[in-house]
Amino acid sequence: MISLFTVEGLSGLLFLVFIGITLSGALIATSARSLIRSVAGLALCFLGVAGLYYYLNSPFVALMQILIYVGAVCVTIIFAVMLAESSELKQITRRNVLVGPLAFLVCGLLVWALAGLALKTEWRPASCLVNRGTVDNLGQSLLTTYSMSFELISVVLLVAVIGSLVLARSGRDK
Repeated sequence: MISLFTVEGLSGLLFLVFIGITLSGALIATSARSLIRSVAGLALCFLGVAGLYYYLNSPFVALMQILIYVGAVCVTIIFAVMLAESSELKQITRRNVLVGPLAFLVCGLLVWALAGLALKTEWRPASCLVNRGTVDNLGQSLLTTYSMSFELISVVLLVAVIGSLVLARSGRDK
């Protein structure tokens, strides 16, 4: 039994706090009626993911998560919402009554399956190869092993910038 007042207990509690922040942000992002509140929930979710990265000893990736997703993507979405006409924002259609319970059921089944898989898996300690997490090692990994992910991030940022430029050019009056 691990006590809360040990290093392992506090570490587990911190992990659960980051998971809670991520899940509450996702819940706000998907259930809010206002688009601004949805973007705020998305930003909270991204901050929780950044906290998980920091917990996993990747402070550079956590900072990039905050800079790219919270700082660029969420701000661009808010910029687009501010430039859109208010009549367009009020055209939210009503959802089907079964969507919420069906989504809850699917998520519950997914959590149940992943928890069962995690309990049945034999977890071995990590190999002796330890990433020191330096910027040099991260740069080597991004440009060799994970080059596709690096390029996809740049495409997401390019689409966000082009979308904001198109909205800014047409303006509110069109």
